Amino acid sequence: MKHCTHISARPARRLLSCALASWLLIGAAPLAHAQSTSATLRGQVSGAGQGATVTATNTATGLSRTARVGADGSYIVGGLPPGPYRVEVVADGQASSQALTLQVGQTATLNVDAAPSAAVTPDRGATDLSTVKVTAPPVIAETRTSEVASYVSQQQIQSLPQSSRNFLAFADIVPGMIFEQSADGSARLRSGAQNGNGINVFIDGVGQKNYVLQGGVSGQDSSSGNPFPQLAIGEYKVITSNYKAEYDQISGAAVTALTKSGTNAFKGQFFWDYTTEKWRDRTYAEEQPGGVKVPSSEEQFGASFGGPIIQDRLFFFATYEAKRIDRPRTVRVGDTAFDPADLTPELANYLGPVTVPFEQDSYFGKLTLQANENNLIELSAKIRDETELTNVGDGPNVPSYGSDKSNDSQRFDLRWQFSNENWLNDLHLTHEDDAWSPRPISFGPGYQIRNNLVNTEDGNAILNVGGGADYQDKAQKGDGLQNDLTFYGLQGHTIKVGVKYKDVEVSSLQRNPASPQYSVDYYENLDAGNTTLDSFIPYRVRFQSVLPGAEEGAVKSKNKQFGLYVQDDWQVNDRLELNLGVRYDYEKTPAYEDFVTPQGLVTALQGWSNIQNTDYNINDYISTGSNREADKDNWAPRLGFSYDLAGDQRHVIFGGAGRSYDRNLFDYLALEQISTSFAPYTYNFDSANHPCDVGTTTCLAWDTSYFDPANLDALAAANPNLGSEVQLLNNDLKTPYSDQFSVGMRNIVELAGAQWNTSAAIAHVRSYDGLLFTLGNRNPDGSFHGCDNGAQWSCAPFDQPIPGYGNLLLVDNAIDTKLNQLLLSADKAYTEQSPWGVTIAYTFSDAKENRLSTAATNEHYLFDLPSLDGQSFLRSAGVPRQRLVMTAMAGVWGFTLSSKLTLATPEPIAAVDCRAGDGNCKFASYTPDHTIGYKQLDMALEKVFDTGTSVKMRVRGDVFNVFNWNNFTQYNTDYASALLGTRSGPDTRWPPRMFKLSFGLDW
Repeated sequence: MKHCTHISARPARRLLSCALASWLLIGAAPLAHAQSTSATLRGQVSGAGQGATVTATNTATGLSRTARVGADGSYIVGGLPPGPYRVEVVADGQASSQALTLQVGQTATLNVDAAPSAAVTPDRGATDLSTVKVTAPPVIAETRTSEVASYVSQQQIQSLPQSSRNFLAFADIVPGMIFEQSADGSARLRSGAQNGNGINVFIDGVGQKNYVLQGGVSGQDSSSGNPFPQLAIGEYKVITSNYKAEYDQISGAAVTALTKSGTNAFKGQFFWDYTTEKWRDRTYAEEQPGGVKVPSSEEQFGASFGGPIIQDRLFFFATYEAKRIDRPRTVRVGDTAFDPADLTPELANYLGPVTVPFEQDSYFGKLTLQANENNLIELSAKIRDETELTNVGDGPNVPSYGSDKSNDSQRFDLRWQFSNENWLNDLHLTHEDDAWSPRPISFGPGYQIRNNLVNTEDGNAILNVGGGADYQDKAQKGDGLQNDLTFYGLQGHTIKVGVKYKDVEVSSLQRNPASPQYSVDYYENLDAGNTTLDSFIPYRVRFQSVLPGAEEGAVKSKNKQFGLYVQDDWQVNDRLELNLGVRYDYEKTPAYEDFVTPQGLVTALQGWSNIQNTDYNINDYISTGSNREADKDNWAPRLGFSYDLAGDQRHVIFGGAGRSYDRNLFDYLALEQISTSFAPYTYNFDSANHPCDVGTTTCLAWDTSYFDPANLDALAAANPNLGSEVQLLNNDLKTPYSDQFSVGMRNIVELAGAQWNTSAAIAHVRSYDGLLFTLGNRNPDGSFHGCDNGAQWSCAPFDQPIPGYGNLLLVDNAIDTKLNQLLLSADKAYTEQSPWGVTIAYTFSDAKENRLSTAATNEHYLFDLPSLDGQSFLRSAGVPRQRLVMTAMAGVWGFTLSSKLTLATPEPIAAVDCRAGDGNCKFASYTPDHTIGYKQLDMALEKVFDTGTSVKMRVRGDVFNVFNWNNFTQYNTDYASALLGTRSGPDTRWPPRMFKLSFGLDW
């Protein structure tokens, strides 16, 4: 560490600093994580003599950092919290200064002339900056980066139309990103051909990854809530591909956000917004015959306050946000071929409008200590409490059949940045506690009423009534220690190394169905004179029961996560920069690695003649507790470049290639233990339309005593494994990952007297090794298919279970995606001097996958084929071929007017093509035949009133979906049907045309 000789510090601190830096650089420390939100300022000072310095001072907090100018005139000031700065250059007793704003994670280039402009005294703070001549040009946008990235500013967050106050909703103004809001109000962010699981969001440098559930971000699985209070978000950066080595647990896009901090000025904000059914149009479902407008409302309110505790030293910031939603739903028969007029009066009373509530309270607080120029300490906390009524309406589920879901999160972060002239160390101590827990609204018998006139075997759903099925506990809780060291002392190089350790307990409890579910043949009961629910006789019951010797609690795993990376941003010359990095990640999951397949099951599997000569080896799925280990091959090189054609940052060619590893969701990994401890059972009851041989293993004569769960448990105890489904994981599971390639060009152009930033890029992304669940059952001859009518589709051998058990599901790495994208963007920033702004984001996507699913369903089951071997890639469901998002904002006559227009071609939908007529069907992708598949225009108008005091009042109105366009989500996808392409249900995306009123105060 010869560069430590340049560190200006007292001897004791210098020795400690060098030791710490050496320790981290060789990777000896078992700590740390990646990704910092700090900005870096660099450039050239022309004409500077020996001893010249560059000082960056945050004008809001007083934080100041200084760097010496090198012999070649270069300088780097790192570890700068984003915000407004005054940059002062002192050379040969003269000073010049420049005002600028640094963005989150930005590397800004500022080249300065050191020509004499104003005399300075030895006390630089005494300089009269009002007399200092500004000789540097204004800082322009970050163009010298190899990342495919864009920024979302605070101005855009505050001004653009938005209904949810989910700060991620603005990410879709970035090419390649889609923010999806389903008909049920749940929202998720996705990028390219991958679903939302590949996303990771970093808040103040700490990843918010969901290790257990879908959605990528903790707490965003099937939620209408917000991952973080929007009042606390300052700005953020979206990187769609080719992020640097500091980013981990990701295969899609990275979002890195900066939270607000207190400053030397006391500032506060209050907001309240509201809408009701009186201020919206009818939904498409409400417009149908017999439909009524369901009472609904959305109310959001909150406040923030921050300021100094000790001027220039200690600051605080706190915020609270609440969301209260009553969303309209309609209970309707699930079978479109069933006439609701045929329902008995008792069941008909369940039909009609219902309102489902959602409540969320979010808190965030931060203390910031600027102890001195070298030390910055932050302590922050986020708490989120959320409850929601789900699985009700917009289908056959009546309110009693729904779920009451809690979704809570607590995150704490203690951060210490220790800097010196040549290096910056960024240390985080973190704690997280996230829990997602749906519970049935009511317990007791659940009735799944079926239409046997459509399907004599199981029938299509008419209504689901009674006790609900959904009972889950999914959680992650633990601590992390993460550290990044950035070294600037080697000329032309910015070297960053980081190590990571996290100890997180992940858990999964799943009791589905929570209450016994009884299948009822509707017309068979009517024919027998049974007209009330309590008189219906079921033909089947499904329930779950604990296997002998198994524990009833959740499956838990004390996971250990390790990571290491090295990144070198090498400024080869004034035009070329290379970004060279590699990271390594490794995770131990004891629940997977130490699992032992029960011996009784092993004996049954190894003696099962059906699978002795088949397409897989059952021993690849039988675990001894010592034949599994974590995937240790997760080396991820990341290479990038940028070339400034003229050396003025106005025309830059960039590109890169890299690999990035995500992770396997514990929700899937836990199913192996769940299926061998709490087993599902199915028993049939002999009836006219569903005859079976009473006395055989799973056929019973109906008796009302089977409404008693204790008697059902007794059935299971008598034959504990009979009918129990078994799910087994491959002993050599890999970590899912993506390979990313891109090339593009950024330009800064003058148009109509304004500066525009443009970008054009081509990206290619391949993702591999997503988990797939397939049926392990085989016929006696070892074949998978085999129907009496010769059909080869949907003839999986479900009637050939494991002897003495139920069906076998196998879990392997198999799902892959392909993506080619053209990404075009142009933006003109809104500033006080030029109060109007525009963004344009266009994306062309050629997205394909070998297992079609939508982002909402994330389908990972395959039962129509034995595997995906030989399957062709089809257009990815949920990814439009073309997507255009345009925003505009302007200050007009004291008002701020803003708008957002989203247009997209139709999204492909997963389908089946059976047109050959011989039963040899195939997977297909159906795209509705419309020019525009999604369209929405939102507008907002805001007025700020000066009250003559320090308090300003804001009044605002937002109109969403101005033209009340219907964006349909369901279509008939049967290629053999004459109804192909017709709408198969009245589901449309939220919202209809809707007005929202907002009121706010700023002080």
